Amino acid sequence: MAQPDTKKIFFENLSGAGKAIAVLTSGGDAQGMNAAVRAVVRMGLYVGAKVYFIHEGYQGMVDGGENIREAKWESVSSMLQVGGTVIGSARCKDFRTHEGRLKAALNLVQRGITNLCVIGGDGSLTGANLFREEWSGLLAELVEQGALEADAVQQYSALHIVGMVGSIDNDFCGTDMTIGTDSALHRIIEVVDAIMTTAQSHQRTFVLEVMGRHCGYLALVSALACGADWVLIPEMPPEDGWEEKMCQKLSATRSRGSRLNIIIVAEGALDRHGKAITSSYVKDLVVKCLGFDTRVTILGHVQRGGTPSAFDRILASRIGVEAVLALLETTANTPACVVSLVGNQSVRVPLMECVQMTQEVQKAMDGKRFEEAVKLRGRSFENNLKTYKLLAHRKPESELPVSNFNVAVLNVGAPAAGMNAAVRSAVRVGISEGHKMFAVSDGFEGFSKGQIREFKWADVGGWTGQGGSLLGTKRTLPAKHVEKIAEQMRKHNINALLIIGGFEAFLSLLELLTARGKYDELCVPMVMVPATVSNNVPGSDLSIGADTALNAITATCDRIKQSASGTKRRVFIIETMGGYCGYLATVGGLAAGADAAYIYEEPFDIRDLQANVEHLTEKMKTSIQRGLVLRNENSSENYTTDFIYQLYSEEGKGVFDCRKNVLGHMQQGGAPSPFDRNFGTKISAKAMQWITKKLTETFRQGRVFANTEDTCCLLGMRRRALVFQPVVQLTDDTDFVHRIPKEQWWLKLRPLMKILAKYKTSYDVSDSGQLEHVVHNRPKELDASVAM
Repeated sequence: MAQPDTKKIFFENLSGAGKAIAVLTSGGDAQGMNAAVRAVVRMGLYVGAKVYFIHEGYQGMVDGGENIREAKWESVSSMLQVGGTVIGSARCKDFRTHEGRLKAALNLVQRGITNLCVIGGDGSLTGANLFREEWSGLLAELVEQGALEADAVQQYSALHIVGMVGSIDNDFCGTDMTIGTDSALHRIIEVVDAIMTTAQSHQRTFVLEVMGRHCGYLALVSALACGADWVLIPEMPPEDGWEEKMCQKLSATRSRGSRLNIIIVAEGALDRHGKAITSSYVKDLVVKCLGFDTRVTILGHVQRGGTPSAFDRILASRIGVEAVLALLETTANTPACVVSLVGNQSVRVPLMECVQMTQEVQKAMDGKRFEEAVKLRGRSFENNLKTYKLLAHRKPESELPVSNFNVAVLNVGAPAAGMNAAVRSAVRVGISEGHKMFAVSDGFEGFSKGQIREFKWADVGGWTGQGGSLLGTKRTLPAKHVEKIAEQMRKHNINALLIIGGFEAFLSLLELLTARGKYDELCVPMVMVPATVSNNVPGSDLSIGADTALNAITATCDRIKQSASGTKRRVFIIETMGGYCGYLATVGGLAAGADAAYIYEEPFDIRDLQANVEHLTEKMKTSIQRGLVLRNENSSENYTTDFIYQLYSEEGKGVFDCRKNVLGHMQQGGAPSPFDRNFGTKISAKAMQWITKKLTETFRQGRVFANTEDTCCLLGMRRRALVFQPVVQLTDDTDFVHRIPKEQWWLKLRPLMKILAKYKTSYDVSDSGQLEHVVHNRPKELDASVAM
């Protein structure tokens, strides 16, 4: 196994010995809070600190007593998959008073606690910062009252605070995604998908009210994810006369053959004059103006409930560990910080900068500066709004630019959930840009046979929520059909190609690039959008379909573990897909709370297997009842799933029994997750805009001629930005034999999984420790939140 490089810091150098850390959840609950609590507790114990739960939020801190309890490793077992917060949360009036904070300070000092991890919204985090600023004064007051000895002021001179944002509204500036947002979107989309089937049956219009009193994120992103006809949010109230425009839009949708309409309303939606727009008002409007059969569904607290999504578990685990690192490194002069997600990285940002920026949004809305409010929400929010407008509202033919370009879209490789959302986005953005859009069935095989037809705006209606590939997809590469493909491109006058697929799509682009020397028809702009459950495409940290597969793995692991509840101790060996890429096994293992994950990228031998069995046996004897081991399908030629199952069964005799499960193609099926719908929609829209730009640049003397490297690109997510990369430049970064990139970002998450499973390991903290300012933490290209 490769030795850690000099950037990696061993935990012997990051000791928490002698420190006491307390974790609390405050304000409204959010799915994923338990994963954050679990990560803080286990990381804190791992580095040698004492860790305490503060039950019932700030109320428990004020009341003290049994509300502040020491946490053990086993205290957080089996809580990863539980929604809400098991340590409780409460709104606390007492903590807002000086006397309340005085009591809280005494309760903390009596237990030696000077490090706080606060999981909550902006109100909870603002309260924590005030508490930190008053700390020395509170201790001095307690000494005066005789409640504390004088030396305690010196011993506990500073209170250190790190915040994690738990809020389903995603209304906090400085982070792209808050804990709970993705799970809330899952709840909304589950309801929308269910409603769509009944709405179609009866030709109904449904008005859905979602949470978001001051922030329209949930409404906007769910509208984008389900292709809603209209959305109403507080940040961007509709122009006067919107009622008539909305009814015209609904009527036009029906006239094109649609049997349903979906309108999504945020609970805080307002018009331009500050008057509330309620779901019942919208319903009455539709009935009065159009006479459509209309129903209202108010989702309410369903959005807060249920099991956390894979995204929220991984996000919470990553930032929970980062929060402990931040506390270990903090000094008396370090400002209170929030650990947040920017792009695909966890970063630290000053708490009060985030709070002030969040308050600025509300001030802009109150002052009716709506464009400013949208910008202050961040590039992710702004981009979501632009994309929604582009895809939902069709311009009249007279307003469309006339480009006379023909663009073809096709799927290549295995199906992946979210492919259809990407095709829909490409077709509609292409039409909006003035192009004629052609869809190719069955990949390059279909291309060579001429299975090409023009797609109109309405042809992709309702595609976002469909799983698999509605166009049809094949693994066939273009090289052996290249002459026929060139002939079809000439016949249909195809001026650009958008390929949506996995590793085969990447290989296809390389083959087409090579064939340009022989066939002028292939000298057109070509771009690829990565879509594969394996997430093994070079040049991109994420692929469309991988999040849906992760949720399938996580949900199955939850059920499998639950099947052993109440029985004797049991270990489950589970095989995941991914080819030679261990992404699903590793990240799925982190989300499901696995004890080990075997992958090709991290070679293992019989000694490693034996050590894992012994480690699990020890844990089974002392604490846990169920164990979970994941194995990537091609992790080893000889140490097969059967071999590992038999080894664990034999070595665990008398301590635990064993079961195995091969998850198979269920990981490729199902409706796409909100994340994949939005990632597919936004990345495909960006790819089409690139195609338009390249078509304009390469159009000379009455034809398109593009033969440079930079006209054959892959659009991928790299750390914090969506980046176009010439495919030829990615060949050196690719292991073509095993069909994986040579460097993969998620390998840094493996030590995290091991730490949370109680293994001693090293953890790469080279990306940690940098405090970034809110106003500067978004690069120009960033499409934020990876996808959402």
